[in-house]
Amino acid sequence: MKKAIYLNNKNNTVPSWLILLVDLFIVACSIGLVMILRMNFKNPAAFNYNEIMIIFGLTLGIRLIMFLAFKIHLSMLRYTGTKDITRIFIVNLIGTVIICIGNVFFYYAINQKFLVPFSIVILEFIVSTFMMIFYRLFTKIIYFEYINTPKEKKDVVIYGAGELGFTTKRSIYQDISNKYNVIGFVDDDHKKVGKKIDNLTIYSFKDLKKLLERKSIAHVIIAIKDLSLAKSSQITEMCLEYKTKVLVVPPVDRWINGQLSFKQIKKIKIEEFLERDPIHLDGNVVRKDLLNKTILITGAAGSIGSEIVQQVMKYDFKHLILIDNAESPMFYLEMSLSESCKRKSFETFIGDVCDKTYMTNIFQKYQPDVVYHAAAYKHVPLMEKNPMQAVKVNVLGTKILADLSVAHGVKKFIMISTDKAVNPTNVMGASKRIAEIYVQTLGEKYKECKFITTRFGNVLGSNGSIIPILKKQIEEGGPITITHPEITRYFMTISEACELVLHAGAMSNGSEIYIFDMGSSIKILNLAKKMVLLSGLELGKDIQIVFTGLRPGEKLHEELLNNNENTIVTKHQKIKIAKVITYDFDFVKEEINALIQMIYQEDDFAIVKQMKKIIPEFKSQNSVYMTLDNGQDEL
Repeated sequence: MKKAIYLNNKNNTVPSWLILLVDLFIVACSIGLVMILRMNFKNPAAFNYNEIMIIFGLTLGIRLIMFLAFKIHLSMLRYTGTKDITRIFIVNLIGTVIICIGNVFFYYAINQKFLVPFSIVILEFIVSTFMMIFYRLFTKIIYFEYINTPKEKKDVVIYGAGELGFTTKRSIYQDISNKYNVIGFVDDDHKKVGKKIDNLTIYSFKDLKKLLERKSIAHVIIAIKDLSLAKSSQITEMCLEYKTKVLVVPPVDRWINGQLSFKQIKKIKIEEFLERDPIHLDGNVVRKDLLNKTILITGAAGSIGSEIVQQVMKYDFKHLILIDNAESPMFYLEMSLSESCKRKSFETFIGDVCDKTYMTNIFQKYQPDVVYHAAAYKHVPLMEKNPMQAVKVNVLGTKILADLSVAHGVKKFIMISTDKAVNPTNVMGASKRIAEIYVQTLGEKYKECKFITTRFGNVLGSNGSIIPILKKQIEEGGPITITHPEITRYFMTISEACELVLHAGAMSNGSEIYIFDMGSSIKILNLAKKMVLLSGLELGKDIQIVFTGLRPGEKLHEELLNNNENTIVTKHQKIKIAKVITYDFDFVKEEINALIQMIYQEDDFAIVKQMKKIIPEFKSQNSVYMTLDNGQDEL
């Protein structure tokens, strides 16, 4: 390994005073060279001693003052860039202008003689500027090509041969601890393929596989601003096949002081890998819908609720009421909004949606126009153990809010549901389906309030979702626990889901159940394998996967529609309306009231039995309540 030799052992940089002396030495040499050139390489005795002293003294003095004033000697030589070169040029130019002004003043005001011949002034400016820039760039090249070059460098390929790709290459070689060697660029633009940047060949996407096969490439760095998620996934899949890590250059707005540092180039995240191309919605539709409205959001501090809050804040509403029973998350949400949304009118409340008196007081006081109901219990295994709480929050809480919305003239009520409500196999999904049914039938009976239900699957980054769990297990060295090798789930980003919620609410005519296009379902086993590879570990060697068996109530494959439902297309391709089964309101009300009364009896089997009566398609899986489906009465 080659060792670097530094002049300053404390910070491994050339001292600034030495740079200043070198700059002044260059100026002195430039003056001497220019004087020789002016005499056409003859004996410079034509200049007398006084003239020489004046020329050297005045020029060096002005240059010294300018160097100190603009602090050009404080820049680190090995990081010399275009800004440094520009600054040297400007500083020297200003100094030259000052000398010229002094010349003119001396000529006309004193003795009709120039202190420094103009030919020397101009030529000295050109020579000294060139030499100052040249030695800095030369030092930079020497440092990065020889002194700071490790014996063994890992090969990398930059995907993107544009300006961002070139900037990425430069940041790699400017990094002090650089251990990478860029062997080429890859680009989708056929016009660039075969050409060179910095003597490095630009390859096509088809050539990337050959490069991965032929060479031991450590990283592929994605350096394209608006690369489609489909293309990004394709690149990542290919790299994972050859155990090559994928890095991503962050957006320009995240660069430190407008400069890209190699340390900012991060590993691609599994969330980015699962995301799809961004959706494009007409914000004017939502803007008109929420204009001058008083809006109430329940579960406002949760993962879904807080994102709805952030998106609603973009619009010109009248007043925003935020309710959640989680004290700490609500505190942090309030702090965040107080800093970022100072001009917006909002209030936060700690409260339980099941507390009818409390919620009635809020409706009476604020008379909301729009309600987004995101408060719910959503964890399948926990609700399977606690049917009473699932019914209390998900059914009773929804019923209280829906009834109050009718009583107080709410214009729209948007409920956040789940794909687990479709052909439910667990208590949580069944409780959400019952809430759907009540909201739907209430909307059919009372047309003044539009009741809207939105259904979607897992959201990336939500509390308790699979990805944070898998990440934690990988960080701890495993094992990774998966319930079943064939289990699949739908995924959607929180922002995308909530944006679709707002849009569905704005376009609704009432009593619809909207389902969102979740794309293709993802096998959790494949997801875990990719996360292991992305973390740089080897499955079976560094970390193990253990199958634990399906949890109580857990499905192998989630659904967005039950067996008796079809969809109706809407104006937006990612939003569809489910053609659901209709129910008689009086029957639904009676049976749900009976279910709610059972909460206070604390009999789990009685509660679940009543839920199955309301929803005949509710068939328990891997649960103690399967006996109820077999006709066995355990009450």
